[in-house]
Amino acid sequence: MSLNQIVECVVNYSEGRDEARIARITSPFTQTPGCKLINLEADRDYHRVVVTVMGQPQAVMAAVIASVGIARDEIDMTGHQGQHPRMGATDVIPFIPIRNMTMADCVALAREVGEDIANQYDIPVFLYEKAASTPDRENLATVRKGQFEGMAEKLKDPMWQPDFGPARVHPTAGVTAVGARMPLVAYNIDLDTKDVTIASNIAKVIRHSGGGFRYIKAGGVEIAERGITQVTMNITDYTKVSIYRVFETVKMEARRYGVNVLGSEIIGLVPMEALMDTAAYYLGLYGFNPSKVIENNLSE
Repeated sequence: MSLNQIVECVVNYSEGRDEARIARITSPFTQTPGCKLINLEADRDYHRVVVTVMGQPQAVMAAVIASVGIARDEIDMTGHQGQHPRMGATDVIPFIPIRNMTMADCVALAREVGEDIANQYDIPVFLYEKAASTPDRENLATVRKGQFEGMAEKLKDPMWQPDFGPARVHPTAGVTAVGARMPLVAYNIDLDTKDVTIASNIAKVIRHSGGGFRYIKAGGVEIAERGITQVTMNITDYTKVSIYRVFETVKMEARRYGVNVLGSEIIGLVPMEALMDTAAYYLGLYGFNPSKVIENNLSE
């Protein structure tokens, strides 16, 4: 791999409440030359932290593997409770091509990292998305179905033998998924209701598996601390499904229940193009294109 290659990795850990623990788990991302910690977002209700790093592929790979080892020692899944689906201490590790990287490069990186995690830490690893070993493992929701509590039984099924590591759950660190994908938008929409059934019903309407948008994966969650619920989703191809289109659809569906949309949030990083499309819609812009954004005209 070339030195001017840049890869992004968005690691999800099952810890969103203990700041000191999060700092220890993510320390390799600030201590490894060639790897940069770009963003860190912890959520107490989800009990999850999403960490975005970028850098040279080998540096990012080394930092990720080191971090997984720390998470294995720091997080005990047997006592973990949170609103977000999860199956492991380090729950999911996707690699994303950014500069001079192909998807094939990211797939190779995912496989190498997955094998190293299994060999070094005795954690079973599933490959998913573009790195999936079989078509039925492409969808992360399918891989994670059963969550930590159901994984021991799931791994007994010959159809669900891990791609790397033992066919048994690590007793405290669970199972990890490693994959390769294009950039996605992690997006949550807040509703002014405590009834999670409403959020779940709306999520079903907009997600692909429920007959909704082709590139939406969504669910409903309760945010008890704030007295609201969320329609939480991943927009897996923002060039095919715009943020504004999803937002307006959720508002429309919420009216069926006499519920209002309070606002929304983006988790992690978002491509500029995704925001431009939404800005153009709400401002009624015509002839708007990337060349009209100042930052897109700056030289490196």
